[in-house]
Amino acid sequence: MNIRSRAQKIKMILMDVDGTLTDGRLMLMPDGSEVKSYHVRDGMGILMAHLVGFKTGIITGKTSPELVHRAHRLKILELHQGILDKKSVLDRILEKHDLSLEEIAYIGDDLGDLPILRNAGLAGAVSDAHPEVVKHSHYICRARGGAGAVREFIEFIFDAQDKWDEVNSVVSRLTDPAIDEDNTSDRSPR
Repeated sequence: MNIRSRAQKIKMILMDVDGTLTDGRLMLMPDGSEVKSYHVRDGMGILMAHLVGFKTGIITGKTSPELVHRAHRLKILELHQGILDKKSVLDRILEKHDLSLEEIAYIGDDLGDLPILRNAGLAGAVSDAHPEVVKHSHYICRARGGAGAVREFIEFIFDAQDKWDEVNSVVSRLTDPAIDEDNTSDRSPR
């Protein structure tokens, strides 16, 4: 099956965090806490995916209280942290949402992602992923982890499913001030 055909079947997009949604670097603060950086384009891609009917989820090996806030803000449906056996979590997600493997897309960057990448309907890798991850992925992003790769992967799925008109329509409705009935944009500038 070609990559576009795989992408046409996707209903849920799952992702790793460190090295995928982030660039993989951790800044350690004097109190021992860690700081990560997320790219706003990836967040917007996740939000757009929700607006046109996709479910999303995160399966990550690390645990971060800040990730709970990020996932909540992005309305990510499934958040699984501290997971060593990612495949068993995938199996539970499939059952819970009544989905098949071919309806799942997953994007990752390192060896811990291989059990899902080998099974996902559409497997994606960030451009700076481990060579084994690249080898087992259908779609290799041009963008690096933490630099818009998740957005690129999501947009590939939009393209394969001819979702762009729907995406643009929904985004236009959300951002067009003329649609807001309480619009105050016709006030003269001060």
